[in-house]
Amino acid sequence: MADPLIDILIFAPLAPILGVILFWFIQLLFLENQKYLLSKIWHNHEALCRFTNFLGLLFQTICQALGYTVTRSGISSFYIGVDYGKVAPKTERKGMAEWLANGFLFIGPFFLPASLLLICLFFLLNSGFGVTQYTNYTFAEGIANFGTTLYTFSESFLSFLYNIDLLNPIHLGFLLLLIFLGMGMRPSYIGETKKEKIDIMYDLKNIKDYLLKKPLYLFIMFLIAYAFFYISYFLNHSWYMVFFSVVGWLSITAIISLLITHAIIILIRTTDEVKGRWKYLPYVSIPSSYILMRVLFFVFPMDFSKNISLLVMILSTVVITILLLKYKTNKFKTKTSMKQLEKKEGDDGKRRRNAKK
Repeated sequence: MADPLIDILIFAPLAPILGVILFWFIQLLFLENQKYLLSKIWHNHEALCRFTNFLGLLFQTICQALGYTVTRSGISSFYIGVDYGKVAPKTERKGMAEWLANGFLFIGPFFLPASLLLICLFFLLNSGFGVTQYTNYTFAEGIANFGTTLYTFSESFLSFLYNIDLLNPIHLGFLLLLIFLGMGMRPSYIGETKKEKIDIMYDLKNIKDYLLKKPLYLFIMFLIAYAFFYISYFLNHSWYMVFFSVVGWLSITAIISLLITHAIIILIRTTDEVKGRWKYLPYVSIPSSYILMRVLFFVFPMDFSKNISLLVMILSTVVITILLLKYKTNKFKTKTSMKQLEKKEGDDGKRRRNAKK
């Protein structure tokens, strides 16, 4: 009898918290890899990289301003640039107010863009926002319910993307917003000259210092979370799971957005190897192949026309890119010239050895 009670009182509230931390860490890994990919195209696409820097710093600066607004510190100045952003408060506050403001600064940028996307998804998705109800309020059930809730949302989100209608202005606008916000999920300056190393370890160090600087405040936040869980338990509601499910949905939304931006950056990096105007062919094939298929299915209607058009667009772009890499790059010529150079050096060596003899 004691074991279930201890589970409910101590371990069960931790289940969704650990789930959120896991998905947030996965989001961090995707963000770091995106920064690495952007650094590889810096020399050829400096304007794009600087734009992503601006987006990341914009969200960070907005979160800092929100922190000062929530804590009623006020805002005396607001500055945003390509490689630097800063908000100065009117009143310097200490204690809990300062700690909360720093929380907005260090953690907010990871979730602000995803929050904007999640609001849009609330109007676009027909399902996926359901939360699995508690029955026994145990740790295992909490983990299972949290996973089921996130799986249901992910399935609905991916189904929407699979059935997206790019000729629908609302769907197209959301996709562009998904890409736009995915490029600026966090500040990550990737210029040629860096004032400091900004990477995943830098972010984690800031968050660790923020949390451990005031352990009492962190303990109070845990007490509030536990109290929230107990209230939900005694009133037999899933408010606790709903709150952490929303935070989990934010991470899922961010991860899917980052996956799409990863594909775009990889396409840009790949086509940079193609010389001349041929490098623009994959980008031309994206709208042209999709529109062509939609026109074809308009003349000859059939089921799953939107899905097939989307798949044809993706496959045609991939195939064209592969063919360009095979036939329109200098890799084959480089290999041939290297073999000729090696052969020539070998012949010269033979002649020198024969001359010595």
